[in-house]
Amino acid sequence: MTQNAYDTALVAPPRPEASESTQLPDIRPSVGRLIGVDLARGLAVFGMYAAHVGPDPSEGGSTGFFMELAHGRASALFAFLAGFSIVLITGRRTPKTGRAGRQAVAKVVIRALILLVLGTALTLTGTPVEVILAFYGLYFLLVLPLYRLGARPLAVIAVSGALILPQILYVVQQALNPGGGDGGGGPGGVWAWPADADGIVSLLFTGGYPALAWIPFVVAGMAVARLDLASAVVRTRLAITGVSLAVLGYGGSFLALRLVPGAASALRASGWGEGGSVMSAWWSDTAGYPTGTTPAWLLAASPHSETTLSVVANTGVAIAVLAACLAATDALPRFRRLAAPVIAVGTMSLTAYVFHIVAIRALGIEELPGSPLHVLLGFLVAVTVFAALWSRHFARGPLEWLLGRATRIAERVR
Repeated sequence: MTQNAYDTALVAPPRPEASESTQLPDIRPSVGRLIGVDLARGLAVFGMYAAHVGPDPSEGGSTGFFMELAHGRASALFAFLAGFSIVLITGRRTPKTGRAGRQAVAKVVIRALILLVLGTALTLTGTPVEVILAFYGLYFLLVLPLYRLGARPLAVIAVSGALILPQILYVVQQALNPGGGDGGGGPGGVWAWPADADGIVSLLFTGGYPALAWIPFVVAGMAVARLDLASAVVRTRLAITGVSLAVLGYGGSFLALRLVPGAASALRASGWGEGGSVMSAWWSDTAGYPTGTTPAWLLAASPHSETTLSVVANTGVAIAVLAACLAATDALPRFRRLAAPVIAVGTMSLTAYVFHIVAIRALGIEELPGSPLHVLLGFLVAVTVFAALWSRHFARGPLEWLLGRATRIAERVR
């Protein structure tokens, strides 16, 4: 595959015309760092499948533990890699300027709008999945003005966003829905349109992946994409940074829930802990989701808590996973060959994501998570076999190809 074959996050940027017989196993060390991005994305696809059609983590045991690892962290990895994709489209080491820059910006905007429409359409089908595509479309639009910045300013913005935005989100959510909970509140009308999907208020503040708390993941991905990922020193520093952030986020929450007076009791009083110990909120969703009735939940780092500690921890996990994938695919040729089917899934992650949403709807799966393990295995085998076979004959996944065709209009930009 050409290098551009790997310039993708949930959606693939357009590629130069390539032979339709391109073979996935033709993987060279010189592009191993880009293949590592697709491997990370393939793992994120598997993680999202596990979160949606895997067993309920509350069942416990080793299976429950591994299922819980996927919850929230797979989505965060996707958001992180979305930022990587934006930089790859607009120029990785040197941002595109002039006509090329304007065309790149137009391509990102077109992709964002398509994701908004596609995500809304999938949500309107009544699927029990909290579809993330529309949220991603908004992320793309919100961070696009930053595409010319270097790694250092992008990292500063990501850190600042992680420290500030979750607190702002909490205040805004309280203003929109005093007392917390799932009840009504907040503006209606055009701000909540369409009624059965995610309107602008949901996309920004109240939905499953509110932009205000998820933008730091995307900006962090943009910062990492600016680095020289061919350098072993850079990859080592990334790995250390990722592990350190994960320890800081999860460890900070672990200590805060135990040392801050009244924190645990406040969470219990708010309804947290009904599905498990409230003290597990430092890393797990099994205790439940925040209701917003107490600021004590800002001390949690559970994947869907949208707190500073959660953002820091999940960003660390995403960076560590990417660093491991980059190192493994660059240094271990045999591993690259063994991982080729997962890499294939990563190159067509939009197709893989939409496939599992449609399949969940078609099969009538209503309880998410909660399916038997064999259902998850069936999903994983189906998408992996399809991706591996498709990649032997075509350079892009089916939806990625359609997306590439749709964005050709950007070439008219002068």
